[in-house]
Amino acid sequence: MPKQKTHRGAAKRLDLTKSGLVKRHKAYKRHILNKKTRKTKRNLRRTAYVTSSYANTMKKLIPYK
Repeated sequence: MPKQKTHRGAAKRLDLTKSGLVKRHKAYKRHILNKKTRKTKRNLRRTAYVTSSYANTMKKLIPYK
């Protein structure tokens, strides 16, 4: 059986936790930040997790992480 290829775009963006959740970054933190409140920007720094409906698909993209 040949090795699976890792999806390089997904490998740069996603991580796996020890419990098997898929970590991701939140959107809307790149530009146009002066109209966003301090609270909003602070909450965007928090880690987000991929929803359970997409988690299995994302895990297939990063099989060796």
